[in-house]
Amino acid sequence: MSEKQELAAFQKVLAAEHAAVYGYGVVGGRIREGRRAEAKAAYDAHRARRDALVREVRDLEGTPVAASAAYALPFPVPDSAAAVRLAAELEDRVAGVYSDLVRATGGGRRGTAAEALREAAVRAVRWRGESVAFPGLAERAATTSPTASPAVSPTT
Repeated sequence: MSEKQELAAFQKVLAAEHAAVYGYGVVGGRIREGRRAEAKAAYDAHRARRDALVREVRDLEGTPVAASAAYALPFPVPDSAAAVRLAAELEDRVAGVYSDLVRATGGGRRGTAAEALREAAVRAVRWRGESVAFPGLAERAATTSPTASPAVSPTT
């Protein structure tokens, strides 16, 4: 894969991480106390991944895609149950773009992308309470198109 395609894949993952950080802000505000620490840990993990991706994009001589000021959620989140569903959705969407990054990269970058895919899949299982056969693949095909945006869409 060309460096240009690799950079484009990193930019998509960075955009998804921006959206996940925003989404976890909503999750944290609606989740019940007993799961708040789990939401905070996921929020922190996505922020760390986002910051690492900014560095990767710069290393590839790109200008990191900026976060949007706000994002449209995929569904209303009025309570803790909806917040749990949103968290699972965020992780599924992030896993999907990381699966694209695994295909677009090689070497150490591929290993890092695969690790991020695994982490998102594990978090999705924890939120959902059940697993899927191929995290980041079947869900992505069922819920998004190949050019779809991250879990939450920027609002303009």
